[in-house]
Amino acid sequence: MKIGIVGLPNVGKSTLFNSITKAGAECANYPFCTIEPNVGVVPVPDERLDMLSKIYNPQKTTHAIIEFVDIAGLVKGASKGEGLGNKFLSHIREVDAICEVVRCFEDDNIVHVEGNVNPIRDIETINLELIFADIETIDKRLDKARKMLKADKKYQAEIDVLEKIRNALEEGKSARTVNLNEEEKELIKDVYLLTIKPILYIANVSEKDLSNINDIKYVKEVEEYAKKENASVIPLCVKIEEDLSQLDDMDKKEMLEAIGLDESGLDKVIKASYDLLGLMSFLTAGEPEVRAWTIKKGTKAPEAAGKIHSDIQRGFIRAEIVSYNDLIREGSMNAVKEKGLLRLEGKEYVMQDGDIVLFRFNV
Repeated sequence: MKIGIVGLPNVGKSTLFNSITKAGAECANYPFCTIEPNVGVVPVPDERLDMLSKIYNPQKTTHAIIEFVDIAGLVKGASKGEGLGNKFLSHIREVDAICEVVRCFEDDNIVHVEGNVNPIRDIETINLELIFADIETIDKRLDKARKMLKADKKYQAEIDVLEKIRNALEEGKSARTVNLNEEEKELIKDVYLLTIKPILYIANVSEKDLSNINDIKYVKEVEEYAKKENASVIPLCVKIEEDLSQLDDMDKKEMLEAIGLDESGLDKVIKASYDLLGLMSFLTAGEPEVRAWTIKKGTKAPEAAGKIHSDIQRGFIRAEIVSYNDLIREGSMNAVKEKGLLRLEGKEYVMQDGDIVLFRFNV
């Protein structure tokens, strides 16, 4: 699963990417520094693995992972090929969700591509280019569906949902704001609309604004805009996050305490991105390894078992499950069993985030 980091040139995209991945993507104070997308795979912070590792003292601890892609900055006219528009659109089609960095600070030393700071204008610049691209995509699909309708009336349902989305796009709204039922979502699944991808906004503030981050006018504006799209906003200072990413765990903790934070903004971004994709983790624990396994929310036990090995899914018998909270509260697996908190679940069981599982199977 891939998260695309997007934004106008010089808003802090590549600096955020560098901080998250420590991959050293090139970063400079001029537009289009990023042309080909940089890709980095990062672990998802999960305090539960740290606690389980203290209990089991495993040989290895393995976190879930998520992939971030640093995509070239976008300017007006991208949908018509302006700037690096064609590259931008092709790269964004390949990601599963969008993380949009928005500049929410003033600094005369950092060039803004539009000449001044205005986060809502910046968001709408990107959204409108994606909307224009989606309108073009829908028009092509509508032409095809209307021709097919003459031979098969089933295409009317597809036409109806495409027209509903197109009407919203014409009003300047993203496809993600259109209320679609499961059947309608299935009908347009292979249309690959850009504005239907889930989105997370990163409000990049200055170091001096960290202490009153919730009172910043620009941040409030972004939060109001995000509400319309049922999107989340994470305010952070990308420059501070870059400094934090260079420290070891102890120094990082001390710096966080010094600036009054209990968690880095980057950890929040990674966790929120994982959730944005509709993902969660089930856990396996033992002396060889403590591990988080990534699955979609709503996954049933046999499919979750298949994440470990296809043979386990094929020969699935049952899942022995303990909730993470029960294990931590009782202190050991033996204590959990004595209190009858170990559950035996079958093929129809829907996995829950934080389930600690042992799959029984026979092949």
